[in-house]
Amino acid sequence: MTPLLDLHTHTVASGHAYSTVQEMARAAADCKLQILGITDHAPSIPGAPQSIYFRNLHVVPRMMYGVRLLMGAELNILDTTGRLDLDEQHYRMLDLRIAGIHSLCWQGGTRQQNTDAMLAVIHNPWTHIISHPGDGTAELLFEPLVLAARATHTLLEINASSMKPCRHKDVAVPNNIEILRLCRHYDVPIILGSDAHISFSVADYEYALPLLEASQFPDELVMNYYPDECLRYLNIPTSIE
Repeated sequence: MTPLLDLHTHTVASGHAYSTVQEMARAAADCKLQILGITDHAPSIPGAPQSIYFRNLHVVPRMMYGVRLLMGAELNILDTTGRLDLDEQHYRMLDLRIAGIHSLCWQGGTRQQNTDAMLAVIHNPWTHIISHPGDGTAELLFEPLVLAARATHTLLEINASSMKPCRHKDVAVPNNIEILRLCRHYDVPIILGSDAHISFSVADYEYALPLLEASQFPDELVMNYYPDECLRYLNIPTSIE
């Protein structure tokens, strides 16, 4: 099947990405996507935009080149309490909220403490997607995360970028296979994320798709193939308001 959406991408606003919103939208159109998520890094990442950037997202058209845009943020999970680096006032201004652990601004603990932090974020009603839980930045227990994701309609991401050999994340492949195995067992949908930091990487799932085949993961649980169903699952309006 052909992926029709990519909900994890970054623009020059993130400080270490290389394409504009318009360039990313044009690339999404070229890839025949229906929906593109722009999720620039929240302020705790060096070089990321300040909170005012997210307050002004209302100026961005939500349709470009025939592609629907969801303007959001990749929030940073900061510590073992599950604290994030934007507040509810800003959440309300975002179409899409993903959250993940990044080594540059993460103060972790034991595997259980790290898991408890991510569970708190999954149970945060504002969270739509957990970005790259399998990349190994923090040691995690995956079964509780899968069960919590099922209960809250939060999507766990299979992040293609983290599995590129140049990233040297040796545990990313086995971790993501384990997440897929558990999601298949518990009938929990997942989402593929390109984590594109340049337009040429939009909808690039080269390192994620083989894992679906290897784990015999069912197409019906891959939300990238079903845009409207994905939006309904995340409680995002299926039409532009």
